[in-house]
Parts: sequence; C-alpha cells; structure tokens
Amino acid sequence: MSREVIRRRVRVHGLVQGVFFRASTHDAAREAGVAGWVRNHPDGSVEAVFEGDAEPVERMVAWVGEGPPHAAVERVEVLEEEPEGLRGFEVR
Repeated sequence: MSREVIRRRVRVHGLVQGVFFRASTHDAAREAGVAGWVRNHPDGSVEAVFEGDAEPVERMVAWVGEGPPHAAVERVEVLEEEPEGLRGFEVR
C-alpha cells in the first residue's frame, strides 16, 4: 500500500502573533507526524508549510483555522505544492 504524501502552504490572518501560534503549531505538527516549518510575517500573519501523509497534513490545515486558545483566526489561505521530502518541523 503506497502512501499519499502531500504539501500545503498556509497563510493565517487575524490575531495570530504574540499568542504562541508558532510554538503551538510546532507542537501540534510534531504530534501529528507532519514535517515543515512555521514563521511570522511582518504584516502580522503566520505562514506555515505542512508536508507528509495526506490525512495528518489536512488535519493541520484545519487546526490552523482555529489555532491556540488566545488566537483569533480571521482567514486561512491554502496553497497546494509539490512535496520536497522535508523532515522534522521547525519554527523559523
């Protein structure tokens, strides 16, 4: 049985900086077994890449739509990309 590996890039807008969004995303992604990274943008948004098995990646895309308890997510942009074979998850 072959695995379907996918990659999603998300941009999360709203009150998403200063509320432990990156750290919480890191913890959730590692728990889900998803590779990638997360970083803040100067415009106040957060960008993340999730790569791995389809179901956990899609679960992470849904997770950022809620974020950690003190976040107030207004919208999430999602782009499909070709997997690059990432390993691990980092906060940039």
